[in-house]
Amino acid sequence: MTLAIIGAGKWGRALQTAFLDAGAEASIVSRSPCDAPNLTTIDEALKSPLLVMALSVQATSGWLKERFIFSGQKILVASKGIDTQSGKFLNEIYSQHAPIENIAFLCGPGFAAEVTQKLPTALTIASTSEESAAAFMRCFPSWIKTYRTNDIIGAEIAGAYKNVIAIAAGVCDALGLGANARAALITRGLAEMTRFGLFFGAKLETFLGLAGVGDLALTATSALSRNYRVGFALGRKRSLQEVLDELGEVAEGVPTALAIAALSKKNNLHTPIANEVTKLFDGGDPLIGVTSLMIRANEKEF
Repeated sequence: MTLAIIGAGKWGRALQTAFLDAGAEASIVSRSPCDAPNLTTIDEALKSPLLVMALSVQATSGWLKERFIFSGQKILVASKGIDTQSGKFLNEIYSQHAPIENIAFLCGPGFAAEVTQKLPTALTIASTSEESAAAFMRCFPSWIKTYRTNDIIGAEIAGAYKNVIAIAAGVCDALGLGANARAALITRGLAEMTRFGLFFGAKLETFLGLAGVGDLALTATSALSRNYRVGFALGRKRSLQEVLDELGEVAEGVPTALAIAALSKKNNLHTPIANEVTKLFDGGDPLIGVTSLMIRANEKEF
């Protein structure tokens, strides 16, 4: 098992810890000085038969155009989000550079801090190719249970959308609205992201599994989630730029919310939570956002 990880952020380094523990030869590429083991160059990494891409979503398209050379590698995409500039999902971007059967997507509940501590979790690998999924499943240690799905678009939308709901959950807690309100928000958030995913051809069961409710339950209930922390700060009426500057990390829920709002407007989709989250980015009052969600006309739950 020989693989290379592109991107030495917290998630990339956490995955390297897991792969090394499983006995894999896992090197990693970092754009800045880093104390991760087995550092390598991009040129050397691209020679690996297995590539794990842990890049920022918004930087992915440019990186692939400038640096990537396909030579038959199998690729595991470990990022979650939607490209705001093009409105494209990651599978659309990667499939411009490699055959879709060579590409897999990692999803499910996985905080980098807990993976680094080798705490148990379960993740799903989405791919149209059982061979590609299996190649990466063999690289994970026993304390990470892996499952396989062929619903790429469902897994991808679930992994992206849950970050937006996590921002909303952070706002909810910052306003002190209580556990009832947070549970209701997460549940309706699950319904919203499922509805959005079904429009783009996703499978319903994906949103009921690790990629959907599993990742959502994790990200929307813990301060370990950077997107939750962004929402909490916005709920305290701090500016988005101040929050992101202090965070010092990428919070993919911010650009993803903007991309979802644009896609929902283009396709006339009902995404009220995502729409209210985007209003906060421009200084909107979180209480007004909550009121807007609560006073909408009565509707059937399903």
